[in-house]
Amino acid sequence: MSTPSKKVFVASRLPKNTGVSGWVAMLPARQAKPRLEGHISADVVVIGGGFAGLSAARRIMELDPTLHVAVLEAGVIGEAAAGRNSGFIIDLPHEVSSEDYGGDSAAKSREAIEISRTAIGLARVVAQEQGWGREIFDPCGRYSVAISDEGDQHLLDYAEGLVKLGERHELLNAREIADVTGTNTYTSALFTPGTIMVQPAAYIRGVADSLREPVRVYENTPAVQLENAGHGWFVKTPQGSISTDRIILANNGHAESFGFFASRFLHVFTFASMTREFDPSRLPGHRKWAATPALPMGTTVRRIQGQGGDRILVRSRYTYHHNIEASEGTLRRAGVKHDQKYHARFPHLTDIPMEFRWGGAMALTWNSVPAFGEIEAGIFAACGCNGVGATKATANGIAAAELMLGVKSRLTEIFARFDAPKSLPRQPLRTIGAKANLAFREWRAGGE
Repeated sequence: MSTPSKKVFVASRLPKNTGVSGWVAMLPARQAKPRLEGHISADVVVIGGGFAGLSAARRIMELDPTLHVAVLEAGVIGEAAAGRNSGFIIDLPHEVSSEDYGGDSAAKSREAIEISRTAIGLARVVAQEQGWGREIFDPCGRYSVAISDEGDQHLLDYAEGLVKLGERHELLNAREIADVTGTNTYTSALFTPGTIMVQPAAYIRGVADSLREPVRVYENTPAVQLENAGHGWFVKTPQGSISTDRIILANNGHAESFGFFASRFLHVFTFASMTREFDPSRLPGHRKWAATPALPMGTTVRRIQGQGGDRILVRSRYTYHHNIEASEGTLRRAGVKHDQKYHARFPHLTDIPMEFRWGGAMALTWNSVPAFGEIEAGIFAACGCNGVGATKATANGIAAAELMLGVKSRLTEIFARFDAPKSLPRQPLRTIGAKANLAFREWRAGGE
């Protein structure tokens, strides 16, 4: 009788970060947890120490605190994509308005809200448990801001959708949003109170440090090979290995580096710049606020209050990179755009330069669904955040943990109805199409 061949999945590449995240730079240097050395056994291995992976580990710990869980982070917790996030844990979908807003549209929006608020629920529990202040976890809500007639109309349409959903909100005119932001650039705004603002690097470090035995986090420990061992899996790392029954793959687009979800991910980078500290008296308005653009792919802005002064964060620019790596040249070009956006919004702060610039990877699917579920016997995926990573990746991780443990919940019920990610066009059409689409959408966003 022939022996069935073993399945082996080998990582073709490891994550690479571009630039220095201002969120990380503002924190004390992290005392990283030890890397894995030698061989161990675990009930579950979680690959990826970001929003998805750490949320999965938290949920496992809540559901069955006897399980031995090993979380593998390729680098240092907080320095990868999670610590490069803009820190919005958003409870509402970006689009809730349509000409025929009823039936399926309303149901899908309500389910999207339910997913998001499940993620916020986990984050809130950790914040309360750890006693975090508002410098890490701030339930302050967010503003959607416009600087054009088109943006103004979009906010009005969005507000109409929120009325039909019964969601709280407040429309602000130009003077009212100027009182918040200290600049006369914005023509209108929509405030929604349910968004949580976090210092993403501090938040993700805190979630990792909240995990208790028998959950262990290993930093600077990339998984490099997964091998089917007949009864379970054998996970190899550069200096060690783990025998395990189950794996949660929570490394977003890098799942494709192991051969999973081939030709299912669009690897898009977004970029951010953060100013050096400035005297708060230089900018009137509130010392802390967070604003997303009225139009898709516009400019996100945060004012960050610090003990030594305040900072402005600008996030804009989207580029496609099939190899999941953005060059320093791409970052420099994004920085030029950031400076233009910053100077247009805060012309009286042009002498305050940017101190930090960085890029962060996103994994998008063509049909905007997560890459989720049991993809091999004993391997569960929590990937494909499709933007809004703090919210969606957290929910993906929770749902993967519940699915793996056989827990039925509203989250697993909703996730079970998602379609599989659609296959993308072959190269070079994929790259040509992705770049053209991103360029068109950025052009359409205009000054927003």
